[in-house]
Amino acid sequence: MKKIVAFFLSAVLCLNLLVGCGIAGTNNTNTRTITDSAGRQVNVPEKVESIVCVGVGALRYTCYMGAARLVVGVEDCEVKPVISRLYNFVNIDKFKDLPITGTNGNPYPEEIIKIAPDVIIMSKYASVEADTLQQQTGTPVVVIPGSDTTLDADAYETIRILGELYDMQARATELTNYLKGIKKDLDDRTKNIPDSEKPSVYVGGVSYKGHHGFEGTEAGYGPFELIGAKNLADTTGQNGAFNIDLEQVLSWDPDIIFVDFNGMSLIKEDYAKNPDYYNALTAVQEGKVYSQISFRSNASNLETALADAYYAACVMYPEQFKDVDPVATAEEIFEKLLGVNPYADLKEAGYEFRPIKIGK
Repeated sequence: MKKIVAFFLSAVLCLNLLVGCGIAGTNNTNTRTITDSAGRQVNVPEKVESIVCVGVGALRYTCYMGAARLVVGVEDCEVKPVISRLYNFVNIDKFKDLPITGTNGNPYPEEIIKIAPDVIIMSKYASVEADTLQQQTGTPVVVIPGSDTTLDADAYETIRILGELYDMQARATELTNYLKGIKKDLDDRTKNIPDSEKPSVYVGGVSYKGHHGFEGTEAGYGPFELIGAKNLADTTGQNGAFNIDLEQVLSWDPDIIFVDFNGMSLIKEDYAKNPDYYNALTAVQEGKVYSQISFRSNASNLETALADAYYAACVMYPEQFKDVDPVATAEEIFEKLLGVNPYADLKEAGYEFRPIKIGK
C-alpha cells in the first residue's frame, strides 16, 4: 500500500512539473513565450482566459487594463469593498464571491490548483519565488514589477507586460499614452515655477501599514513629486512614509497643510487633547488646510494619487492651474483607468477635495 501511495504522489509531482514547464495541460496545445520582469521565459496559452493575481499591484494593474473579467480567484483582502482601493471597490460584485487564493502576497497553491487558472500574475512584492509557485501549481507564473509610487518605469513596464499577456496591446498603448500625457501636463505647468515662489507644504495622516495621525508623513510623497512641491518631509533625509516629531512640524510652520482622510479621525482625537498645538500652526489659523483622498492601500493606487496631484497643484499653484477643475479631472482619470467614475461614492463616504477644518 505504501508503495502505491508513494508512486501516486510521485506521479502527481511529475505532472505538476511538466505542466509548469508547458509540456502538459489542456491549455498548452497552443502556446507562446513571453519574457516577464524577472527575465524569465514563460510559456503561456495563446489566449489567456483565466488568471489569479498574487501580490500587491497584480490585481490593481489587471483592473487598469480592463481585464478584471479574467480573474477567477483573489486574495482574502479583495472580497470586501475598500473605498481606498478603487479598483477593488468598483469590481466588488465580481470579486466578493470568488475563491480565496492567498493572503497579502502569500499564495495558497492548493486553492489555485483547484480553480486551474491559465496563468498566475505575480508582482515582485509577493512572498514566494515564481519558479517555486509554478512548480507547486503546474501553472505558468508571469512576474510583473508593480509599482508603489506613481508614474515610474515599473508602472509602464507592468502595463506593457500585461498588454502582451492579455493580448490587449492597444489598451496598453492607450493607457501608457494617457499617463505620459498627464505627466507632461503636470511638468509643463510646474517646471518654470521658481522654488522661491513655491509654498512650503506638509502632508499629515498618511497611511502606511495602517492609519496614522498628524505625525504620519512621507518623503517623496507621490502627488507632491509629480508637481515639484516643496515638501518639507523631503528635507529630513528620510525615505518613504514615516512618523515625524510634531515639534519639527511646528518649527517648520508650513505655508499649506494637506491631510490624508484616512488619518482624520486620529487627528481629530489628538486635536481634542492638544488644540493649542494645532492652533499655533499658521496654516490652521489662515484656513490653509486641504484634503488628500487616501491613495495608499496595499501600495499606491495610481488613479487616486494622480487626482490628488492635480488638486494639490490647484491649491499650491492657482495661476498655473486656473483652467483646471480638480473634481472633473479626477473623474476623467477614474473613468480612464477604472472604466467608471466613483467620485460620487468617494464623496458619500466622506472622501472629497475640499478645505479641511481640523478643530471644531
